[in-house]
Amino acid sequence: MNSDGSLRSTQPPATRRSIILFPLPFQGHINPMLQLANILHTHGDFHIIIIHTQFNSPNPSKYPQFTFQSIKDGNTEYQYNITTLTDDPIYIFNYLNENCVDTFKDCVAGLIQQEPVACMITDAAFFFTQAVADELKLPRLVLRPSSVLCAVVYCNLTLFYEKGYFNCTNKDPFYDAPLPEYPIIKGKDISKISTKPLGHKDFANKMFEYMKQSSGIIWNTFKELEQPELETISHNFPIPHFTLGPFHKYFSGSSSSLIDEDRTIMSWLDTQPPKSTIYVSFGSVACITESEFQQVANVLENIGLPFLWVVRPGLVTGSKWLESLPETWLERVGEKGRIVKWCCQKEVLAHRATGCFWTHNGWNSTMESICEGVPMVCSPCSYDQPLNARYVSDVWKIGVLLEDGFEKEGIEKAIKKVMVDKEGDEIRERINALKEKLNLSLKEGGSSHKSLKNLVDYISSF
Repeated sequence: MNSDGSLRSTQPPATRRSIILFPLPFQGHINPMLQLANILHTHGDFHIIIIHTQFNSPNPSKYPQFTFQSIKDGNTEYQYNITTLTDDPIYIFNYLNENCVDTFKDCVAGLIQQEPVACMITDAAFFFTQAVADELKLPRLVLRPSSVLCAVVYCNLTLFYEKGYFNCTNKDPFYDAPLPEYPIIKGKDISKISTKPLGHKDFANKMFEYMKQSSGIIWNTFKELEQPELETISHNFPIPHFTLGPFHKYFSGSSSSLIDEDRTIMSWLDTQPPKSTIYVSFGSVACITESEFQQVANVLENIGLPFLWVVRPGLVTGSKWLESLPETWLERVGEKGRIVKWCCQKEVLAHRATGCFWTHNGWNSTMESICEGVPMVCSPCSYDQPLNARYVSDVWKIGVLLEDGFEKEGIEKAIKKVMVDKEGDEIRERINALKEKLNLSLKEGGSSHKSLKNLVDYISSF
């Protein structure tokens, strides 16, 4: 252990090259970056160095094969947290980009003096790292942990802002209609992306500007899922693209969750019939109102199916945990349902009892559901989620989008469509077919397998 508290692994052999990885310090970004680190360590035999902020730092003890270096992020007087993030995430992203420059540059400069470093891989949202890479003459690849379709749509945020799509209401003709510029998406999908669209589109434009200057983009997706979008983004960003996802399918490693997982729930799932249980989770950041929370509770009580509901502390705006539940709700539900603060989602989705996933459609959750062939009921909140949900419902047709939000009749109809009706069987067939394509992509000769080999060869060429 160094004097600054960082953990150091054994110095790698002179012939073994290192890769520096720098994740954005939030659950949906740390997970895929650490998964990518494991992939490159295992399949490329690289020495992995993880530079991380003090805020939301990963647990080094879970990854003894890596070197961890902590840097100061300017967070000495202002203690930001998840609540602040959901209020204004763009402020946090800009804050980190402004306050990590010197400490990150000094850390990288010190590392390249100690050992041979092939390149750095940073989260695309850390756009400042391109200037650092250029100054230190080190190739920079970026990890974009969202879908390719999200990047394609985000490239048009300035146009959508000028057209007024962000502020559209159900009185506008394009609210529930396909957009002329991108017919797959509707106006209401764009309106959900951000409550502060000016800052959001300015940040996205800056991020894409520096992505184009990078040495390549790594995507946590597979070619067969987003072929048209990959062709579009490759034309707009004429640099190497690597689609070697889904990352978590390469290994069964330790969890990188920032929240403690309740594993006792698995024994309850074991008692449920196959494909009978509704799994409900809205991710690590999304928030819902007390009224929406109560609607979810009422539907789960009345639907007549077993359920596992993840209620993360802070999920309900203005509430600590379960105080917004209807009176005596827990007693009435009894053994039919379970509430946990957090769980191992991949294991729950893979469990034989899980019949559908009521999700916010973050990209990690969407990919994990596809991996296990679990149909989705979609309740997107913001950012990339409305776009992912639209594709799940209208393009891939592997789930049902709640077009009217947390409206009781719509929710019940969607769940019954997936879990009970004949249409649910058709949805399940489609997602299982997509799951099979995914599995084939990971096998030798498959698209993701080839892309990983290309990435390893590319990094080795630096």
